[in-house]
Amino acid sequence: MTFGPAGWEEAQYRYRQFRNVHYVVAEEKKVEEVEKVEPTSIPTQVPPTFFGQLTGGNKVEELRPVDPYFSVVIPKIGANAKVIPNVDAADSDEYLSALEKGVAHASGTDFPGGRSTVYLFAHSTDSFWNVGRYNAVFYLLKELNPGDEINVFFARVRHKYKVVERRIVSPNEVNYLTDKSPYEQLILQTCWPPGTTLERLLVIARPESEI
Repeated sequence: MTFGPAGWEEAQYRYRQFRNVHYVVAEEKKVEEVEKVEPTSIPTQVPPTFFGQLTGGNKVEELRPVDPYFSVVIPKIGANAKVIPNVDAADSDEYLSALEKGVAHASGTDFPGGRSTVYLFAHSTDSFWNVGRYNAVFYLLKELNPGDEINVFFARVRHKYKVVERRIVSPNEVNYLTDKSPYEQLILQTCWPPGTTLERLLVIARPESEI
């Protein structure tokens, strides 16, 4: 029960790699129609592989934000989740309730397009046996490397970020959450190692236009 969600996400990710299936974010013009259009596959120039052909892969699929008003979409790991705004990261009842619905945006931090830190977190829990209750969308953050793309849709506007750094920190190192950055950055947080609450994995990204 503790490690099942992490194992499932990992297995799905490896299976997509085996099938040579990749993701891209839907074109901006299609975001307005997100509630009307069903997800589809689109043509791709990805070099075919034998196992991709065998399993019906060798393709790229579109990801449309589940909520164009506030959601996070990460093509590399196939993540697509609603973001719950202004969640108190110090109130366990509040953030645990939010994490059952999606990813939490820490109250007091900025929003996409602002001038400081946008802080999003998922997979936090009050005890290790409760891990399976909460959103597992960030379990695969460990697969992100500098240069990988993260998209945050806010008020129907797509904000593109590029990963610049990964860090593993102690749960007591809350300065990443509380300090005001003099420039826009996006921080994604999950617990580390997967299935535990021992430490925190942070993925730090900057606006694509500033890199």
